[in-house]
Amino acid sequence: MTDNTTSAESAERKGLSQAEIDELVASSDTGGRVPSLPIARLITWTAIVWSLFQLWIASPLPFMIGFGVFNDTEARSFHLAFALFLAFLAYPAARSPVQLVLGIGVPALMTVLFVYGAKEGTPIWWIPLVGAGVIAAVLLGSPKDRVPPWEWALAILGAASSLYLYFAYDAISSRVGAPILPDFVVAAIGIMVLLEATRRALGPALMIVASVFLAYTFLGPMMPGIIAHKGNNLSEVVNHQWITTEGVFGIALGVSTSFVFLFVLFGSLLDKAGAGNYFIQVAFSLMGHMRGGPAKAAVVSSAMTGLISGSSIANVVTTGTFTIPLMKRVGFSSEKAGAVEVASSVNGQIMPPVMGAAAFLMVEYVGIPYFDVVKHAFVPAVISYIALVYIVHLEAMKANMQGLPRAVEPKPLVAWLISLAFTVAAICALSLAVYYGMGWIRPAFGASAGYVVFVLLVITYVGLLGFACREPRLKMEDPNAPVTKLPVPGPTIRAGLHFLLPVVVLVWALMVDRLSPGLSAFWAAAFMVFILLTQRPLEAMFRGEGDYGAAMRNGVRELIEGLEAGARNMIGIGIATATAGIIVGAVSQTGVGSALADVVEVLSGGNILAILALTAVLSLILGMGLPTTANYIVVSALLAPVIVSLGQQNGLIVPLIAVHLFVFYFGIMADVTPPVGLASFAAAAVSGGDPIRTGVVAFFYSLRTAALPFLFIFNTDLLLIDVDWIHGIFVFITATIAMLLFAAATQGWFLTRNRIWETVLLLLVAFTFFRPGFWMDMVAPPFKNLPPAQFEQAMGDAMPGAEMRLTVNGLNAVGDPVTFTAPLTVPEGETGADRLLATGIEAIDRDGKTIIDNVAFDSPAQKVGLDWDQEIVSVMAPQSQPTKYLMYLPALLILALVVWMQRRRVEPQPAHA
Repeated sequence: MTDNTTSAESAERKGLSQAEIDELVASSDTGGRVPSLPIARLITWTAIVWSLFQLWIASPLPFMIGFGVFNDTEARSFHLAFALFLAFLAYPAARSPVQLVLGIGVPALMTVLFVYGAKEGTPIWWIPLVGAGVIAAVLLGSPKDRVPPWEWALAILGAASSLYLYFAYDAISSRVGAPILPDFVVAAIGIMVLLEATRRALGPALMIVASVFLAYTFLGPMMPGIIAHKGNNLSEVVNHQWITTEGVFGIALGVSTSFVFLFVLFGSLLDKAGAGNYFIQVAFSLMGHMRGGPAKAAVVSSAMTGLISGSSIANVVTTGTFTIPLMKRVGFSSEKAGAVEVASSVNGQIMPPVMGAAAFLMVEYVGIPYFDVVKHAFVPAVISYIALVYIVHLEAMKANMQGLPRAVEPKPLVAWLISLAFTVAAICALSLAVYYGMGWIRPAFGASAGYVVFVLLVITYVGLLGFACREPRLKMEDPNAPVTKLPVPGPTIRAGLHFLLPVVVLVWALMVDRLSPGLSAFWAAAFMVFILLTQRPLEAMFRGEGDYGAAMRNGVRELIEGLEAGARNMIGIGIATATAGIIVGAVSQTGVGSALADVVEVLSGGNILAILALTAVLSLILGMGLPTTANYIVVSALLAPVIVSLGQQNGLIVPLIAVHLFVFYFGIMADVTPPVGLASFAAAAVSGGDPIRTGVVAFFYSLRTAALPFLFIFNTDLLLIDVDWIHGIFVFITATIAMLLFAAATQGWFLTRNRIWETVLLLLVAFTFFRPGFWMDMVAPPFKNLPPAQFEQAMGDAMPGAEMRLTVNGLNAVGDPVTFTAPLTVPEGETGADRLLATGIEAIDRDGKTIIDNVAFDSPAQKVGLDWDQEIVSVMAPQSQPTKYLMYLPALLILALVVWMQRRRVEPQPAHA
């Protein structure tokens, strides 16, 4: 169907009004209940207190004054208490038949499981009462305009169950592993109320998955043989899931408490200050004049708004209400306009330095600093965005679209290049001055350095704000009004430079000072509080408007709104991380991970590509109903170790961070994928297009994001793993070219419309640019296979620092035979025997087999999984190989052929640059 027909159909359907869009976001992100004024005020002030509590525990103040210091478990109990209390007040329960069946069925199932799992002699009379109470609250209904008494009861019981860990902390620590009756009662109430809160705030999927894992925990002996286990009783489940930090109060909730809340709060405060509108206006002023300009501006503004919003849906609505109507005006159909917004908004979650909550979870799960997570995620995220701008350009080329009229005529190219060079040089000089200046301030001022830095920041902020006030205020334009001209780039950029300062503070603290993510976000959020309180009065002074009292009141109002919005955006994330903790707890308690490894190995036949495809499909299926964060927690807990171990058995050494990023990428893809892609529904609501068709188009636009994870598993250079700066820049350039060619192939248009064989050739060239080693390894293998008896000689012949691989037969953790590949870096040493000893291996010959007789503790050999009594089956010694980048030469020749063929067919068309 052509774009014109689709546009005509979609024109009949108007997009939603702003009020309806706000309601859509509220129902998914912040809670859709609209109660009476006193209750609305209570919700507001509870949210504000939650934000202030999180700022307090993140700050150095409690330690300076010796009051209000909370350990991790205590802080998590308060965090979940706030989330549960607000979930029942802010989110009314859906009354669809499926939701009602779940609302009644899950508490009934939990009641049966808890009674079944109780040990003999444990009182169980109270369990049916708890289940009946939750069921009754569900049946009594959940009005949208008030909070009935039974929902107050659920809110208070949920918060009390969570706070139990704080108030009974000392008593619990003295009876570890031996819960008493109050522990049982609190845990049963807490788990049932948490599952009900999950149904309200996040929909049925996560509630179902958590319930299935709880059922699996209790009913282990009844499961099919391959996944059966001994089963756990009620005492073990209560202890593991609620009373200790293995389940609900585990790592996921800890990350939500320590890091995620502060980043979400920082984003909300930045948005209330006006940064969201600033980013959109800047993107439009710079890119609106290009072919399909509004769509390119939508991509760039979504990338910048991704700094502010961790939610795909909120991102779609924030930028989409402005960008989608403008995209439609230059010729995009409703579905394509919505799809561009969806693809760019969802990508916001993979954009460093703030990649949604999952980045902070990776820090804990993978055990590497946040700086390294950002470094590894940087290249794939940036090339994914560049490719999306290119996809938009191709769409504009297909339809011969024009841009919006420029505000001013551009400078001649040479003048523009000179001005760009001066700007870049000035920024570099400023960065160096700041870097070395900060290095000098700390030794010079000692303990007072923090105050000096703050004074300098304030001076910079006041200077930038004064500079901004020379320009007219940025107003949020009406996207439905006719556009006569675009904003002028210079004044638009200057009008909000002070918004970049808190982002610089955040990135500096994370990347340069290497502070913890929590402390970095605290300083950035604290600076944002200062900006919100002072921005309006200073503007009034610089613009000579007077009325400082009204300006101050505006600043306080914006601060309060930001504190409330930050907390309300966190309700769903807090609930999701707590419920995902149930799943993680069940995995650790039952050992289902190793059972799942067997299942995956059987399904995939041990083929690493098939395992990755299964993982991708599981992420997409779970992601249809789970928030990104919960999806990442569940799939990484279940399958990340499986991919690493099965990869090792296949001879592929996969770094753990690559696997976690793989899972994360497919988790966010689920926000796009029909039939349940929530971001696609939000975009269709704004554009008036068909949500399923919007989702399908967005999925095709997002194929580049789906291809990247497979590529960086096999070519870890893309993640900048063991790559120097020069090599890193080279990888970035070649990967960008490859991704653009991949986009051209999947969109069916390069210089003109592709023929099928041209698409195939473009995909081949893109693959070669991404993974040149694939072809070079076929031409000249990087390793030669040697018999195990030559291990010592091979060690002596190899260059120090080279990688040698051993194929080893042994037993896994549960005593089953396993064959795997272990990489060993060749150490320094005069002889092969010296080097062997340096790796920690002592090998002997037994009946013609080379057996590892001993492995030194904490040696390189032990770290790669080698152990005594394993048999070395083969030794893969490194051998010289031509550089894999020679494969770029035939790829460039094929690309030149495609360009030549297409240039002959291309028709000259009038273009608006």
